[in-house]
Amino acid sequence: MTDARIYLSPPDVSDVERKLLLDAFDSNWVAPVGPDLDAFEAQVAELIGVRHAVALSSGTAALHLALMAAGVRRGDTVLVPSFTFAASANAVMYLDARPVFLDSTPDTWNVDPRLVAEELRLRAARGQLPRAVIAVDMYGQCADYEPLLVACDRYGVALIEDAAEALGASYRGRAAGSFGLAGVLSFNGNKIITTGGGGMLVTDDGRIATQARYLATQAREPVPHYEHRAVGHNYRLSNLLAAVGRGQVQRLDELIAARRRTARYYRTALGDLPGLTFMPVADYGTPNWWLTCLLVDAGTFGADRDRIIEHLGRQNIEARPAWKPMHLQPVFRDCVMRGGAVSADLFRRGLCLPSGSALSDHDRERVVAAVRAVAR
Repeated sequence: MTDARIYLSPPDVSDVERKLLLDAFDSNWVAPVGPDLDAFEAQVAELIGVRHAVALSSGTAALHLALMAAGVRRGDTVLVPSFTFAASANAVMYLDARPVFLDSTPDTWNVDPRLVAEELRLRAARGQLPRAVIAVDMYGQCADYEPLLVACDRYGVALIEDAAEALGASYRGRAAGSFGLAGVLSFNGNKIITTGGGGMLVTDDGRIATQARYLATQAREPVPHYEHRAVGHNYRLSNLLAAVGRGQVQRLDELIAARRRTARYYRTALGDLPGLTFMPVADYGTPNWWLTCLLVDAGTFGADRDRIIEHLGRQNIEARPAWKPMHLQPVFRDCVMRGGAVSADLFRRGLCLPSGSALSDHDRERVVAAVRAVAR
């Protein structure tokens, strides 16, 4: 009998979420607003330590609205890490602005703050400052915000935190999502918590939260008839999905603890294999261990990253490469790139192992055995 498939990061839901969802359904609050939506926003705002949260249909929608709040318009530039998922750059393109891609640091896999500061300095000298900087918290580990905030404040450039992968992580005691003009969260099915799809904009600025709610509901004016003075979007999260999110937030500590156990198991069980190097953990914060990632030195290990993925696939185990950098994506080939060697190497050698919070001991043993089999 074939073992069940092990997925990279599947949803992990329980009777807690089921009860809240059915309660919302039975109450007939099926519309895109309702008490569960309000409660979900309040829960997340309190968790992160910000004043306002706006639940939306996706993390990408939250990025789009955050960039609009930063004043990004046609022809503007926005600094974006190259080593990230495409949504970080796509949202810039929605506004007919141009992303400028920056390389990562090998010791955190996050955007290099020195490159950000240098790019801002050079562009300030030319009178061509970007409208905003997006920092992404990669694989559940925060970017280095202290120097990023200093650089952005020096030139009056808005910082937006893309914390889509990092809910529950922290930087110097502050929660991921709480930095900059606004933070962005994702509740996609593969994230640390899920609503089956969805996202959130979080901020201390009430004006930004009000604008986001307005634009996310088709920019409808507060009058009895349908009045519109701006082009809006259909971006609000439904009350039913918010009910699921409420249950997931209640279980967040449990879900993080499970992923942390998996990360530690992999590091112990595979750490003796030459040619494997796990993603560094920065000393400035605590990750949420969303995905366990490593680099493969093919010459030392005896096989490359793709060979490992292929072998795991034959064992009914899903593993994936690290993100392909934006500057290597055909759609962004004409965009400016600063550096690139680090992020290109992370993609070439980066491997993401199954990290879901519902992994069993047997699942983890299967993954380790399959990786070690390739080494042999």
